[in-house]
Amino acid sequence: MNELLLSIRNNAVGLALFAMVTAGAIAVAQVGTQQRIEQNIRQAEAKALNDIVPRDQYDNDLLSDTLALDDQFNRQLLGPISDDAVIHLARREGKVHTAIIPAVAPDGYTTQISLIVGVRANGSLAGVRVIEHKETPGLGDKVDLKKSNWILGFNGKSLLNPQSDGWNVKKDGGEFDQFTGATITPRAVVRAVKNALTFFQQHKQQIIRQRLAEPAITEAQ
Repeated sequence: MNELLLSIRNNAVGLALFAMVTAGAIAVAQVGTQQRIEQNIRQAEAKALNDIVPRDQYDNDLLSDTLALDDQFNRQLLGPISDDAVIHLARREGKVHTAIIPAVAPDGYTTQISLIVGVRANGSLAGVRVIEHKETPGLGDKVDLKKSNWILGFNGKSLLNPQSDGWNVKKDGGEFDQFTGATITPRAVVRAVKNALTFFQQHKQQIIRQRLAEPAITEAQ
């Protein structure tokens, strides 16, 4: 009987140790995986931002130098953006020269289209990129730079170039090309980009005059 109890106890201890080791290994793997995921996301974000503002054009940390879109801003112009969406600020010697603004076109052909819109201090577009969409392959997906150069047509444009009526696809009397068999997608993107420019115009002083965050001061030990 004693030998049976001893055997049961030893087995229980062995199982407990095995469970602890397994749980530890899983936890370590999860931490490592999460770190890799976060690193991959950060690299993807950096690439998208650098597509609009090349690395040699700013001297700050473009990923972390951000402006929260709180209640002081007219967020409605930017579409149904996430609650934690931020504007990324590109600086040279402390001065903001380009704001990269998140925007969402809610009226894509299949669903909403997420964008980032780079606007220079003078109100012209540094660039636009579609960062998420589910538009029809071979048709609406041409808003994606990987599929066509259509999105580059926004470079250098502003609210005055073209004039207001020009901010439409050609089918609607504007200056921007539509795609054969797919007008809804480019129409939605053009509207979203114009709204982002309008947002910048309304809040230019708040954005451009953003001061660089002061480094934390700690007392000497």
